[in-house]
Amino acid sequence: MKKRRGTRSHNATDDLAPEYHFDYSKSRPNRFAREIAKNAVVVVLDPDVAAVFRDPKRVNSLLRATIAALKKPGSRRAG
Repeated sequence: MKKRRGTRSHNATDDLAPEYHFDYSKSRPNRFAREIAKNAVVVVLDPDVAAVFRDPKRVNSLLRATIAALKKPGSRRAG
């Protein structure tokens, strides 16, 4: 097979439906980006869980307590 030479007759964006043509002049930077540490892992909580844990400090506190309980010698692990 021979490779076709030349340019395409239309731009690749012409293949998009009109609803996918965005006006990027109205875009804004992510206002939450500064709050996320570079080495942080983002986890999405289900709404019922998020209702109990209002901030990351509470979630991290519970997870650290759970990890400490799992590491105790003689403790039984679930599962």
